[in-house]
Amino acid sequence: MNQPSSTIPAYKEIYLSGLCCPQCAEKIRTQVSRLGGINSPNLDFVSQKLTFELVNPQDSAMIIQQITDIVTAIEPDIHLAFAGKPDQEATENPWTKRLYYIRMGAGIALFILGLLCSFSAPIPFAVFLTSYILIGGEVILHAIKNITKGQVFDENFLMSVASIGAFAIGEYPEGVAVMLFYQIGEAFQELAVNRSRKSITKLMDIRPDFANLKTSTTVRKVNPEVVQVGDCIVVKPGEKIPLDGTVIEGYSVLDTAALTGESLPQDVAPGHAVLSGSINKNGLLTIEVTKVFGESTVSKILHLVQTAGSKKAPIENFITKFARYYTPLVVSAAVLLALIPPLCISGAEFSLWLNRALVFLVVSCPCALVISIPLSFFGGIGGASKNGILIKGSNYLDALNMVETIVFDKTGTLTKGVFKVTTVVTEKEWTADELLCYAAYAESNSNHPIAISIQKAYGKAIDPQKITAYEEIAGKGIRVQVSGKLIVAGNHRLLADEHITVPAVETYGTVVYLAIDMQYAGYLVIADEIKQDSKQTIAALKTLGIKNVMLTGDTKKAGEKVAAEIGLDQVYTELLPHQKVEQLERLQQDKTPQGTLVFVGDGINDAPVLACSDIGIAMGGVGSDAAIEASDIVLMTDEPSKLLKALAIAKKTRTIVMENIVFALGVKAVILILGAMGIATMWAAVFGDVGVAIIAILNAMRAMR
Repeated sequence: MNQPSSTIPAYKEIYLSGLCCPQCAEKIRTQVSRLGGINSPNLDFVSQKLTFELVNPQDSAMIIQQITDIVTAIEPDIHLAFAGKPDQEATENPWTKRLYYIRMGAGIALFILGLLCSFSAPIPFAVFLTSYILIGGEVILHAIKNITKGQVFDENFLMSVASIGAFAIGEYPEGVAVMLFYQIGEAFQELAVNRSRKSITKLMDIRPDFANLKTSTTVRKVNPEVVQVGDCIVVKPGEKIPLDGTVIEGYSVLDTAALTGESLPQDVAPGHAVLSGSINKNGLLTIEVTKVFGESTVSKILHLVQTAGSKKAPIENFITKFARYYTPLVVSAAVLLALIPPLCISGAEFSLWLNRALVFLVVSCPCALVISIPLSFFGGIGGASKNGILIKGSNYLDALNMVETIVFDKTGTLTKGVFKVTTVVTEKEWTADELLCYAAYAESNSNHPIAISIQKAYGKAIDPQKITAYEEIAGKGIRVQVSGKLIVAGNHRLLADEHITVPAVETYGTVVYLAIDMQYAGYLVIADEIKQDSKQTIAALKTLGIKNVMLTGDTKKAGEKVAAEIGLDQVYTELLPHQKVEQLERLQQDKTPQGTLVFVGDGINDAPVLACSDIGIAMGGVGSDAAIEASDIVLMTDEPSKLLKALAIAKKTRTIVMENIVFALGVKAVILILGAMGIATMWAAVFGDVGVAIIAILNAMRAMR
């Protein structure tokens, strides 16, 4: 194991390569949290990463040494790494693994020899004892070391007592079998945990390895962390975009599935913004960097996913506390089972009841729960990120199962937030194309969003030579001469001032009336278009029994029109930001104490409401710093239907967690009862420990799909 030197800088994260025992991880976290000079220590078992903040960076070397001593004392075989996660296989001594295989092979061979051959005493004892030492000697040594440190009730202690007890009552084969199957189970368990870790890591394999930095004379490969804002980088076909930036040369198609979960490729050209983590499919791009690596989209996504384990779901905290008390209770029960019946029941044999007590000890280890529950939640978070949903902690993922009310912002959440000409209504003598043409010419000198939407709808070049006598009337509209015709375009008040009668139009959106040569010609409706999947999403949420509410600063007419079209339960309009918070607090009072209230907004102007809701969800968070900071969950695309995907992932994860809890406790309870009755053997007890743990871990891996 590498020992830190006195020159180590102020690290905030340490990788504990080879950490495969969740109970050991909890012991390390507990002892590290008691150290002075650090804040917010957290050890994530899945990523094998210890994170903390130094109060005083000058104490770095001392703190690192203290942490190293703690880790070494609890798990001597762990390799500490201070500069990135190491390759676990590279840190292992190959001879250690070879000697382990030789020792296990010899022990198994002697065990089989003892079972198959009939020897006279005391040869069977010597054969099984030698086999036992080769197979389980390491476990006994760990148990003795832990007892000297005050760590009694762990799996090493349980297996040692159970197997030694079996030898004490003359059940030599069972004593060896306990250790053998425990070691095999541990090997499979470690394999399953590592495979699960690799699968989760692969889901978020978006970190770029290099950047092609372009200078005045050359292009050289560098670490993305050294590239600065304003530098130019070259991205070749098939490479990941390492940093956020703007395309200045080249055309290509980008695969953004790792960021958004969407398989549809994105076309980019000069002037388009691109995000780190995207894959360049076919063209050569030159990109001007707009964010350093630490602030880039890919860096923030990786940080969110990697630190999600620090915010644990209530059920995870419960399992941790449960395991702390469960094992000592079962051990106490085993002692009572071994002593009381022989003392109180006439004719009861001590060896018989001791054997039953040993079954208790073997099956009591809570590894199946302690490992599989965090893996289930982390798998759910990894699977969500693959679908473009970033969840900042398993507590938020679990809370999605109790949603009673979802409150939506309107603009940019349920609607596209982009103005568009949705309706053109003309009088008989005019066509829609003519009306749109005159409206575009009238609005050609304005930068107002309404004017821009009309120009886009027209889609043709404007000839400025045709425009004369341009006059803008503030708050009302425009009067202009186009090709000799007098065009009046604006609201009903402008046309009323011109003594032109227009019909009253009741519609969602902004109405622009037009008169040509003082004769009413028709009107255009410009509206913020409702997103394609908003209506279906609300309908699906209603079938789940979830109440849907909209809070918007838009007018009553516009808000109620959108609410009616989408099918919302309630709508509150014309709200200022502080009024949204007040209304949200009133809605909080209507839900049950166990239920959660979710707010879905764009994450920029809705930060106060996102912060005071039970779960804040930012819509369309790609590249939005405010969205990532203010919310608990970020939907990386603009689709409301991602909410349904998030709820489905939460439900599936909770189902897997409950399956593991019921399965593990159920099997252990059955074996405990059968063991007390003398029906279950030591072999069944071994399955109840390591077999159940392996099955629970494999089941937890389903959460990633």
